Amino acid sequence: MKNAVQRFGKFLSAMVMPNIGAFIAWGLITALFIEKGWFPNAKLATMVDPMLKYILPVLIGYQGGKLVAGDRGGVIAVIAILGVICGSDEVMFMGAMAMGPFAGWVIKKFDKAAEGRIPAGFEMLVNNFSVGIIGMILAIIGYYLIGPVMTAILTVLTAGVDFLIGHSLLPLVSVFVEPAKVLFLNNAINHGIFTPIGGEQVQAAGKSIMYMIEANPGAGLGVLSAYWAFSKDKRTKDSAPGAIIIHFFGGIHEIYFPYVLMNPVVIIASIAGSACAVFYYSLFNIGLTGPASPGSIIAFLTMAPKGSTLAVLLGVVIAAVVSFLVAAPIIKMSNGKSLEEASDSVQNMKAASKGIAKKAGEIKKIVFACDAGMGSSAMGATKFRNRIKPLGLGITVINSSVDTVPADTDVVVCQEVLADRAAKSAPNAQLVTIKNFLQDEAIDGLYNKLAQGREEGAVSVKEQTEQAPSETEAKPMVMVREGIKLGQKSVSKEEAIAAAGNLLYELGYVEKEYIEAMQERERTVTTYLGMGVAIPHGTGDAKNKVKKTGIVLVQYPDGVDFGDEKAYLVFGIAGIGNEHLKLLGKITQVIDSQDNLDKLQTAGNVQDVLDMLK
Repeated sequence: MKNAVQRFGKFLSAMVMPNIGAFIAWGLITALFIEKGWFPNAKLATMVDPMLKYILPVLIGYQGGKLVAGDRGGVIAVIAILGVICGSDEVMFMGAMAMGPFAGWVIKKFDKAAEGRIPAGFEMLVNNFSVGIIGMILAIIGYYLIGPVMTAILTVLTAGVDFLIGHSLLPLVSVFVEPAKVLFLNNAINHGIFTPIGGEQVQAAGKSIMYMIEANPGAGLGVLSAYWAFSKDKRTKDSAPGAIIIHFFGGIHEIYFPYVLMNPVVIIASIAGSACAVFYYSLFNIGLTGPASPGSIIAFLTMAPKGSTLAVLLGVVIAAVVSFLVAAPIIKMSNGKSLEEASDSVQNMKAASKGIAKKAGEIKKIVFACDAGMGSSAMGATKFRNRIKPLGLGITVINSSVDTVPADTDVVVCQEVLADRAAKSAPNAQLVTIKNFLQDEAIDGLYNKLAQGREEGAVSVKEQTEQAPSETEAKPMVMVREGIKLGQKSVSKEEAIAAAGNLLYELGYVEKEYIEAMQERERTVTTYLGMGVAIPHGTGDAKNKVKKTGIVLVQYPDGVDFGDEKAYLVFGIAGIGNEHLKLLGKITQVIDSQDNLDKLQTAGNVQDVLDMLK
């Protein structure tokens, strides 16, 4: 349940966070130029309403559509959201959060249904008119359905907030918000709920208390100050001042989570501090003009309306003092776990939210899994195996089809869309989901975890002599001159895959049907690896269409769009058993160097390419 909420919250925040700068700009314009602002200016104040009603919802919706279906998803989301905005008199942040991803999903489904059915030469016509026509239909739906529905929902939520404020119950929200911070659910609450309601309140009153509930740095300051004053552990006591600076001035609230986890009862202190501040703010009708992100005292005070700076600051002081007074006796009487243990708990919680929860010392086998287990996973496994080899951990790193992961696997690394299949195939393994196999933060996180475990002695250090079965069984092979095409003009992703497939077919590696299987593989999950490299290949079901093992290379100096990324090197792959993995390993080693990668991407001589890959 927690993971599902985290994923949902991450998606909501992913629509809002890239646009925080726009929210801040709007908040500053509001604070400075409205009638009651710092520098009233009637002309400049005319920007406030259009930014709030149109620009901010459109930016949110565009980002939501883009997350689902790339640039086309973003464009159709903008069209659809205009209908939602015009169909309501309210600020449609929530409407944008709903319609943006939905519009992206619709165009993604259309593109999948139309793929391979568009006559040659009509691709651009169909692509443009599909966005225009479907976008118009969605805009009409948004006007008559989504807008009114979201207006009703927002009216209910706003009424609920007004009820809480009117009955002095809003401080109770802190009971949920403060623990949510420690569970990394703050973005889901802050940007998914508080920001939309806050925008509505700013439109009506020029300020909103909703921006002050989660971002107030006072509660965390009180907890850290209490540890600085009363902690019995010297390391904890000495670390608190540095944590205060990072938390209070940098706005990185995560820094105080380990201190809460050292004595979980301390969460009462942050709840009490936050609740008292919220009560004070609601009692005197104090709010901010825009979101304070990150939750730094600097950002917090910057968003204070004219004449409210000291009042806003007093709420921070109240939160800090109350939190300090509640935390102090708890810390003085406590003999809880050390800061190191608490920090480990935080790292494990953060890792769990990213899919990296298993302890380093428990990891003996890592499997990189893709749909067929013959291309992208092989290169990812080779790269990671080479990366951890100097650590001497004795960990086996292999590749596999996502449906046939070995039972003794400790960690499975796969693309996000294959997560459900991987979990079914290896229910006892830890799952690390990624976007691509060559460059991904989750893979870096896994490596850092292993490296840290080695340094701390959690992983036994021994020479790593065990190779993956895929390498030891592989037979040497080389690419042939006829299988390398350089300096090709940019085309669509589908055309690039078809070109690589036709080259495999012309050289006798595959039957004609294999080309469509390559397209089907791409529709299931992208074969883009990162670093400008894609390796299209057929689905697992198409292995019987492979006559002999072969790899071809088509170079596109200006790149081919693979979703949001560009591929400059497109390796077409057909493999029988593991015969192709030796060369894939070599390719991985070559492109691991940026200089080599640049040379491959710009090479004008086939022999130069052969020399690099032999």
